[in-house]
Amino acid sequence: MPGILHAGRAHRAFRFSTRAPAAALAPYVAHYWIIHWDLRGQAPHEQAVLTYPAVNVTFLPGRCRVTGVPRGRFTEVLTGTGRVFGVRFRPTGFRPFLGAPVATITDRFLPVDEVFPDLAADAVLAASDADAAALLDGFLTARAPAEPDPAARTVEAIAARAAEDPAVTRVDHLVDAFGVGARTMQRLFADHVGVGPKWVIRRYRLHEAAAAAAERGENLDVGALAARLGYADQAHLTRDFTAVVGEPPARYARAQPGAAPGPE
Repeated sequence: MPGILHAGRAHRAFRFSTRAPAAALAPYVAHYWIIHWDLRGQAPHEQAVLTYPAVNVTFLPGRCRVTGVPRGRFTEVLTGTGRVFGVRFRPTGFRPFLGAPVATITDRFLPVDEVFPDLAADAVLAASDADAAALLDGFLTARAPAEPDPAARTVEAIAARAAEDPAVTRVDHLVDAFGVGARTMQRLFADHVGVGPKWVIRRYRLHEAAAAAAERGENLDVGALAARLGYADQAHLTRDFTAVVGEPPARYARAQPGAAPGPE
């Protein structure tokens, strides 16, 4: 699932778990994710999520869909009781299944049967978690290339560096590290990921900002965090964070239970 915000509150409303895909799908699928909830007799739960640069396919009764990378704020409302079964692809993992540049579905929702007309979505919905994973393992493995193409491997490595190295705050850091020109990188990311490398970097740094806010609570130094994440100033981080999380980082931090005490 995309990054769960206000995790303490969220996990009182639903149960989240993941399952690994078949080994043959490892270059394409990050994991299967499942949410179960039972809110009968309770108010609906609105959950904000901080998305990753990845396509998700989700199975919910009456709403089975492919979700292109959402660039803005993303929320879900849970009511009653139910389950969502999801497939989170790797940043470059959906391109072979889509058969078109992933940028063509960015910020879009497509019915599953529009992309996978021969997938029995009803069977996924009716299956247990384990059986749904097995069904999708078989379906996707039969349609996956034996190996990712070389361009996809390069883009996946670049995206991984952006995710794992907090020192990466600008596209030229990736240009220097991989020897791929900025324009070429932009084109490759549009084709294989659906968003540009600058967006990918900023999104991963925002995940770090949310994690820091959850950890530090009221002791969060937003100015120092902005500098560490490569923002020009605190105002730029606050604007970006608010746009996708729905509230400024300081307010988000104050709302976290059990934040670490003490000075920065």
